[in-house]
Amino acid sequence: MSDSVPSGLKYTKDHEWAKVEGGNVAVGVTAFAVEQLGDITLVNIDAKVGDTLTAGKAFGTIESVKTLSDLFAPLSGKVVKVNHELETKPELVNEDCYGKGWMVVIAGDAGASDLLDDKAYAELLKTAAH
Repeated sequence: MSDSVPSGLKYTKDHEWAKVEGGNVAVGVTAFAVEQLGDITLVNIDAKVGDTLTAGKAFGTIESVKTLSDLFAPLSGKVVKVNHELETKPELVNEDCYGKGWMVVIAGDAGASDLLDDKAYAELLKTAAH
């Protein structure tokens, strides 16, 4: 599963993805992160609509049967949407991490160009797997 890295997204070294859509950026965790975490039991997004996130700072946590991990903002900006469905259905992240398992949407895409592209992220995964 971690061999397929969708193109058209940007990635962080913390295994989060960012999808630029019409000046906004949807954020979630990658298939590699899901694979490492195992079955996700809880997604806790501390950010609310209107909050400003800072790149590299935690905006919530994701919990699995194995561990608890922080969710880090891939870029700075104001939260315009939060996926509240994850509060009752954290398994959406396991089932569709690049779709229904998105976490937040941030207004503006400043900094998105500084993130890894799919090729660079695929290279990072090769080193992470060893």
